[in-house]
Parts: sequence; structure tokens; C-alpha cells
Amino acid sequence: MSQWGWKPYVSVTERRRRADSTAAKAKKAGATLSPIAPLRGAIARTFWGKAWCDNLERYGDYANRLPRGRTYVRNGSVIDLAIGKGEVRAQVMGSSLYRVEV
Repeated sequence: MSQWGWKPYVSVTERRRRADSTAAKAKKAGATLSPIAPLRGAIARTFWGKAWCDNLERYGDYANRLPRGRTYVRNGSVIDLAIGKGEVRAQVMGSSLYRVEV
């Protein structure tokens, strides 16, 4: 950690390498993953996906999180995404592997 309490910066290339390595280990252990391939352009393409994103953007506490999440999707750092009734769960490789639930 830095003197200000932040974790050190991890480059996109390193994050992608770690995500691939973590996904490979999980698959070898028998986990079924649904990774998101790196993409450009709009995150949501369907009516419902766009409505979901619009709804999340209305909440002020997500103002900093949503742009960071979009960046992680675009650079391929989401190694597992599960969409269920009333929830979305993901495993994301940031400076370390973590789980996200909405």
C-alpha cells in the first residue's frame, strides 16, 4: 500500500494476465465460469440491459463505481458473470480478485 492507503497501480496488461491465470486455475478446479470478453462500445445492447444500466446510474452511490466497472468489462477483467433473478454477481480482477453483487 502507498503512504495514502491506496493499493499500487496495476496495469491493464497485468490485470488481464492475472485474470486469465485465475480463470484457468478455477476451471482446472472444476468451476464453471462465464467470462466477459473484452469489448468496445455500449455495454448493454438490449432494451432490458439498457434499462438496467439507466436504473443503476440514478443512484448517487454508484457514480464512481459504474465507470470503473465499465472499464473492467472493456479490458476483459470480468472473469465470471452470473445473472440471476433479482441479482447480478461477478468475479473481477482489479488490483486483486474480488466478488461483486448487485
